[in-house]
Amino acid sequence: MANSAVTRILIVEDDAALRLLAKAKLKGRYEVRLASDGVEALEILDHTTVSLMIVDIMMPNMDGYEFVSTLREGGIDTPVIMLTAMDSFDHKKKGYSLGIDEYLTKPVDFEELIWHIEAIMRRARISGDKEIRIGEFLLSEDSMSAKWKGAEIALTEKEFALLHKLLSYPDVVFTKQQIMDEIWGYDTETDYNSIKTYINRIRNKFAGCDAFEIISVRGLGYKAEIHSDES
Repeated sequence: MANSAVTRILIVEDDAALRLLAKAKLKGRYEVRLASDGVEALEILDHTTVSLMIVDIMMPNMDGYEFVSTLREGGIDTPVIMLTAMDSFDHKKKGYSLGIDEYLTKPVDFEELIWHIEAIMRRARISGDKEIRIGEFLLSEDSMSAKWKGAEIALTEKEFALLHKLLSYPDVVFTKQQIMDEIWGYDTETDYNSIKTYINRIRNKFAGCDAFEIISVRGLGYKAEIHSDES
């Protein structure tokens, strides 16, 4: 569970009534800041550090897409939940391609929203660790190796980087372009088929491991699903 004493959430929403309702529902667990659009949110971020942001799409001055794009282009990787009435596949695809962590649709179920906040904060803690341990599976950044039930499984540098990225953010969908840019570099001449090849290699190497599964998300990219966490 995230520590409510230190978890500060920024809600970026142009509907004043929903902003206040969200603050009322979340303030018992988290410190909550409010912004009416992306411009105001950026002003807040100039002098305030937040743990997570909940962002609407349709807003005046700067909409949610432009806001998230500005964050990611500026190197700000703070987790973002996009919370909106826009529920089409294309809207979701655009949100994830810009680098959001979750996409939820209105009307808001605040209990479910809290579940997602807690899950994202857990992922953020995992991504900062040198080791990822899931039951009897261990992925160690220091040794650049993986172990399953004590047996070491050899990984190439890119296999390790790809697996570490996916397992650091379970259930987060990474587009092929995001994976290509981060693992292979922005100026690579490698195509998307290389990603598929590496994903298949990882799946084959861990075919007997039931701690996690690498899932193909049609039209988007890939994600890791955790099957057990006994650590």
